[in-house]
Amino acid sequence: MADHAGSIERTTTPSAWQRFWDRGGWWRALGFAVLYLAVYLGVGWLVGRLGQGPADDDDLLSSPGTVFFGLALPILVMGLLLVAFVASTGWRREVFGRQPVPGRRWMWLAVVLVLVPVVLHVAATDWASYDVTVVLTVLFLGLCVGFAEEVLTRGVAVVMLRRAGYGERAVMVLSSVLFALLHASNLASGQSLATVGVTVVYTFGFGTMMYLSMRVTGSIVPAILLHAATDPTTILATGGVDTPGATAGADSLNALAGSFNIVFVVVAVVAIFLVSGRARDRSPEVS
Repeated sequence: MADHAGSIERTTTPSAWQRFWDRGGWWRALGFAVLYLAVYLGVGWLVGRLGQGPADDDDLLSSPGTVFFGLALPILVMGLLLVAFVASTGWRREVFGRQPVPGRRWMWLAVVLVLVPVVLHVAATDWASYDVTVVLTVLFLGLCVGFAEEVLTRGVAVVMLRRAGYGERAVMVLSSVLFALLHASNLASGQSLATVGVTVVYTFGFGTMMYLSMRVTGSIVPAILLHAATDPTTILATGGVDTPGATAGADSLNALAGSFNIVFVVVAVVAIFLVSGRARDRSPEVS
């Protein structure tokens, strides 16, 4: 059976489970993200109840154990569950295969803009203050975050939106909004409303950069790797998680890297007026 987006064919009759998700739509994408978030928070709560997490947020980077159990394990579990979900729906090629809509050259700007603060954070980090095992665990954490969050929002959510017939402008905006709203869950960890608000706005811009990166490279894999490089270098340079403006390394370089958060949002807004087309339209005129 040909799928709704016309990109793959199934050789067997889809199950009721597959038919439900194949219809796509923004509310299915939102519901799936809420379920993802609930399970993620549940796993984190369970880890804490078992006494495996850090005593408080100040201890998160104190040892590889606190990084792994306090941060990496819940997101690792979610990544594995997402792989299982993609396999169960038969969307492996749609999520990990070639993008059905070609990108445009201007979209390479997103790749460059994401890489610049990564380099600045690497230069700003006080590497001597970290044990090498902590650094390696934080890098592993970044890979887990990049994989899970990109497969969820630029993979599963994008497939659902495209299957419902949304144009690429709506796909970009809605998937980026979904990505941003996921970070509102930081309220549950005790972050202030102001900090969470700034994070949500920034992550909308960053999510748009990831969408553009996926489009222009033709695959979700580069977006995963860019995301996987962003989070750990930011954590190591600032000494915190989702704490805009925090610094632990060279203040001037961290401040410069942080300014790109504003650039992401500005470019995201401009991109809303430039992106068009639909997944079923493979013509070179799609922008």
